[in-house]
Amino acid sequence: MEEEGQLRSLMFLIPYLLLKRRRDINNLNIQRRNEIQRRIRHRQYFFQRQRRMMMMMLAGGIRSNVHIRTRPWTTTASTDWWERTVMTEFEPSDWLDKFRMSRQTFFYLCEKLKPRLARQDTSFRLALPVEKRVAVALWRLASNVEYRTISTLFGVGKSTVCRCVRDMCHAIVALLSSLYLRPPCEQELEDSAELFLSNWGFPHCVAAVSTLHTAIITPSNNASDYANPAGWLSVMSQVAVNGRGQFWDVCASFPGGTDPTDILQNSSLWATAAEGGLSPATPPIFMGKPLRYVLLGEPCYPLQNWLIKAYPEERGRRANQTALTQQQRLFNRQLTTAMRVPEEALLRLRARWQCLSKRNDCGLDVVPTMILACCILHNMCESHGDPFKAEWQEEVVSAESPQPSHKHLLSTSMDDGPAEEVRQLFCDYFEQLNT
Repeated sequence: MEEEGQLRSLMFLIPYLLLKRRRDINNLNIQRRNEIQRRIRHRQYFFQRQRRMMMMMLAGGIRSNVHIRTRPWTTTASTDWWERTVMTEFEPSDWLDKFRMSRQTFFYLCEKLKPRLARQDTSFRLALPVEKRVAVALWRLASNVEYRTISTLFGVGKSTVCRCVRDMCHAIVALLSSLYLRPPCEQELEDSAELFLSNWGFPHCVAAVSTLHTAIITPSNNASDYANPAGWLSVMSQVAVNGRGQFWDVCASFPGGTDPTDILQNSSLWATAAEGGLSPATPPIFMGKPLRYVLLGEPCYPLQNWLIKAYPEERGRRANQTALTQQQRLFNRQLTTAMRVPEEALLRLRARWQCLSKRNDCGLDVVPTMILACCILHNMCESHGDPFKAEWQEEVVSAESPQPSHKHLLSTSMDDGPAEEVRQLFCDYFEQLNT
């Protein structure tokens, strides 16, 4: 009986295994057939794509052969505008007008960014040269025109324009910050102090701190946080400018409604300056006393022994407050004159790179990097001696909205007590100078 039971079980098991084996073979055949069909479709797609590209190249060659070459570059077809016109016919003034830098600086920039921007050709597409990628991005930064306009001009897709702008801004910040946006050495501190004294009449000062507002489109979240004191939406940046009008430190990406004091205290500049990083190890002598170099700031910043601001003009108008003395008013006038350094530097920055003066329609994830990249490019152009055209500045002054003022944010609660003695030393200096 036991053997019969085993035989009966075996009779049921063998047909089941045969059926399962047949089902597995059928499934495997179906998968193999589907894979073959997928490969056939994939190959047909690329053959058709390659054929279309060949037809487009042939059509472009025919059009370029029958095209009559004219001198005005504005009438050149976009397919060869870059290769034939910009690279061969652009005059020095054209490079300045369109790319905001000289031809020499442009190719220097391309060489520096090549490790990040160079791309390899593929079987179906030629990679854009680094020079063209940089030119596309610079055109956007300099003019702030729509991607569609740049796309038509350079003969590339709108998505390519967007990628070029993003890639170049990130590459500039990654590769050039250590060269053009870094803390100063002792010699640079001394040079900046001499420039503040000789050009603006303010001694023992190496930099001035100010704010920059960049207009943006309405963000999807927390839009009210980006409303600045002037009433429009912006991203606010804090900048430190040396005596040459170049940026030593930039802290970007804060909503336009942020208190400048909060930005300062959360920046690397605060930590560096508070620890004496913006002064030689042995403090220089000022008014007979060893004193670290100071920075100048707007009234919205707290008074520190390294950050000097003007006496509040409203003191004399409030109840129980004494009016400013003649000595204090003289100090305020001298400091206001010296604060023209960051004002003029920011005006030149916005005039050269108009993506910072007009409303920037890029995403909030790109705008801070774009601001940093523009500051680095500003320093690079200034250090290379590239000309700056006065009409750029006139255009910005007449067209853009005025930068918001933070004078109503008079910060006194966080003023450092010993810093008042430092400010008094400067008052004594200007009084002696005028006696």
